[in-house]
Amino acid sequence: MTKWVYRFSAGRSEGSAAMRELLGGKGANLAEMAALGLPVPPGFTITTEVCAWFYANGHTFPAGLEAQVDEAMAEIGRVAGHAFNDAKWPLLVSVRSGGRASMPGMMDTVLNLGLNDRTVEALASYSGDARFAWDCYRRFIEMFSSVVLGVEHHLFEEALEELKESKGYTLDTQLSAEDWHAATTQFKAIVEANAGVSFPQDPREQLWGAIRAVFSSWMNHRAIVYRHLHNIPESWGTAVNVQAMVFGNMDANSATGVAFTRNPSTGVKELYGEYLMNAQGEDVVAGLRTPQPLTEIASRASPGEKISLEAAMPKAFAEFVQVADKLERHYCDMQDMEFTIERGKLWMLQTRAGKRTARAALKLAVDMANEGLITREDAILRVEPTSLDQLLHPTIDPSARRDILVTGLPASPGAAFGEIVFNPEEAEALAVSGRKVILVRMETSPEDIHGMHAAEGILTARGGMTSHAAVVARGMGKPCVTGAGAMRIDYDEQCFTVAGRRFVKGDRITIDGSAGHVIAGEVKMQRPELTGEFAVLMGWADDVRRLKIRANAETPSDARAARRFGAEGIGLARTEHMFFEGERIVAVREMILADDAEGRRAALAKLLPMQREDFKHLFEIMADLPVTIRLLDPPLHEFLPHTESELAAVARAMGADPVKLRRRALQLSEFNPMLGFRGVRLAVVFPEILDMQARAIFEAAIEASLSTGAPAKIEIMAPLVFARAELDFVKARVDAMATLVENETGIRPGYHIGTMIELPRAALRADEIAPSADFFSFGTNDLTQTTLGISRDDSASFLGVYVEKGVLPQDPFVSIDQEGVGELVALGCQRARAARPDIALGVCGEHGGDPASVAFFEKIGMDYVSCSPFRVPIARLSAAQAALGRKAEGTA
Repeated sequence: MTKWVYRFSAGRSEGSAAMRELLGGKGANLAEMAALGLPVPPGFTITTEVCAWFYANGHTFPAGLEAQVDEAMAEIGRVAGHAFNDAKWPLLVSVRSGGRASMPGMMDTVLNLGLNDRTVEALASYSGDARFAWDCYRRFIEMFSSVVLGVEHHLFEEALEELKESKGYTLDTQLSAEDWHAATTQFKAIVEANAGVSFPQDPREQLWGAIRAVFSSWMNHRAIVYRHLHNIPESWGTAVNVQAMVFGNMDANSATGVAFTRNPSTGVKELYGEYLMNAQGEDVVAGLRTPQPLTEIASRASPGEKISLEAAMPKAFAEFVQVADKLERHYCDMQDMEFTIERGKLWMLQTRAGKRTARAALKLAVDMANEGLITREDAILRVEPTSLDQLLHPTIDPSARRDILVTGLPASPGAAFGEIVFNPEEAEALAVSGRKVILVRMETSPEDIHGMHAAEGILTARGGMTSHAAVVARGMGKPCVTGAGAMRIDYDEQCFTVAGRRFVKGDRITIDGSAGHVIAGEVKMQRPELTGEFAVLMGWADDVRRLKIRANAETPSDARAARRFGAEGIGLARTEHMFFEGERIVAVREMILADDAEGRRAALAKLLPMQREDFKHLFEIMADLPVTIRLLDPPLHEFLPHTESELAAVARAMGADPVKLRRRALQLSEFNPMLGFRGVRLAVVFPEILDMQARAIFEAAIEASLSTGAPAKIEIMAPLVFARAELDFVKARVDAMATLVENETGIRPGYHIGTMIELPRAALRADEIAPSADFFSFGTNDLTQTTLGISRDDSASFLGVYVEKGVLPQDPFVSIDQEGVGELVALGCQRARAARPDIALGVCGEHGGDPASVAFFEKIGMDYVSCSPFRVPIARLSAAQAALGRKAEGTA
């Protein structure tokens, strides 16, 4: 019989941390903590296999599950010493989700399950606190009804606000037991009016309703969006964890909190977190109350009068410090923990690897390797390559003047500026139109995730360092300021006021997530230096990676950035990108529109010194590193004049009749320019263009070598080749120009000639083309277009739907289509090496900066990848991780 349920309690466990796929992250870690003998409330986990069954069988459950749940519930009762519906001391449980990957706040939770009109009285009697019991009951009605019965959460909140107003109260804590009793009566009436049913009194009915709701929440909108943003497969599903309740809101000697074993923003080795006295865990993570710091050090560093857990409950705090240290050493990673203290006794509710910023991830990895907790190879594997992009985000220039409006909590580092928006849908719409926005909320909820993703940064009036806004923003790498309590937000008026100043939707502000500052207007930014732990980890990565990393660059600033980020040369310099400005575009248009070779040469004579100077800068900056220059590859529509003023400028430069030029432009216009007169076809039809570029390259290389003292490493690349004859034509012209320049200067620079493989035929005929090529560089952007028949410029309208509906696993222009395009690349490599074993093989599409694609290129034995300069660090780390992955496969 299939085992669907795994039990755990302190010192006893049917599962372990290794069973993450089956038990989900939360369930596996609860099982592991229980096995370690830590104080874990008894409970059980319903496996992810049940989730798969649930969705494959019309939202039903497998045979045998009900009996296993009944046995597990009885076991909880035996361990806890009381049971469901107990007339003296009722067992209450929490029902929570727990996917394989952490998805904070994205799925549903129900607390205090088991309360009804009878057991609430029993709880009041047992606890000796009627106010506590009725507060728990109203919380349960609100949560259960929202999650299970579909009653809008705001209906309960509005009723509660009305009750407080009628009593003249401002805080929940001012409400008495009688007040909470009245609130539950009103809440049950809201349920009947809006759900059409009475609030269920049978604890067993409550339990199965909650289990069904948590499984259903795997497919709610916010969970789907989160999975899409974090590449979490839908097929993984979620487990459901049922656990005996412990109460941080039982009395003044009770508390609840969230803590990290190290600072998740900076990586510093210090206990980091917050707690609330006399509260339940949801109060902390929901940001409804601003919590207190855990330690005395943090308390002294915080503004205002704050009492630390260390000072308030020294015994429980000391025990918690020991548990935190034990968990970090056991898992060899920073832990994110949830805990409750019930009447002075510590209970551990959860541990998991803590989400962290990129800067913290680097420091944690390097520090833990230096501490001997992990190896250097483990450290390399600990950092998500794409997270390094966070380090390239701007920070505020230290010399900039700051008009600070309010200081909140520094919840996620970095800085951003943008227009104020108060609505996540509007944030998303404005971001799509290219505008930068800051999402301002009282506090965020999981329903806001699409707006948070679209915004440059997030600002909330309430919440702490572990609130929803803080955790999600850190995971996204976005700056965030929380708990800016002096800010008064008015959603109806779409404005906020602070210190007598009013800011409305559309006004611009800057937030500094490292300092917690909210600043009026736009403040000057600067990019951070990539030193310290970044340099150390990158050095370790460079020691283990095999793939070389180059950059796509054609301007001096890009080339310098490439070197700064550790590029080992330029893998693609797109010469047509050098012509999109000033007099250059006029000269290029003059060349294209000329109707004979003489006219083209006249225009090319203007372009030659420009090209020579461009190439000289690249060779000087790269010095002894290779520079791959792609010959002119302009889809003509990008260069043809489109307006009368542009046409007139070209006519003046050529001394030609505008009417004649207009006719010539019409002759050259194409229905499908991406597959038209471009690439190597220009060199074959107009070889004088190729001659000019070859001369400019050789003359620039000679000048650069004389100034740097290092021979330039020239690689000349013919684009869009589909036959060897095309490459042979280019090679002959380049060789002839090299001889001509040698005759003129007495110097013959060394050079290599190769081609871009960006057409399926070229990949299939690689063995035929390879004997004429020193190198192949796979242009995977165009190869994806020509293989899939999808224009990257026009695919945005449907590719997202394809990914959402599972037709494609991801956007093929972001991560290479390994089964189709990837197979062509692999086949091209195999055939090229069979024909010419010494041929160099690289990739110069943006796939060179995508970790999954880099792993594929490592697997098929490419020599290098090339990507945009700011993705070079990502590619370096990805290549190291790919090399370690292959090493692990080889030893498995």
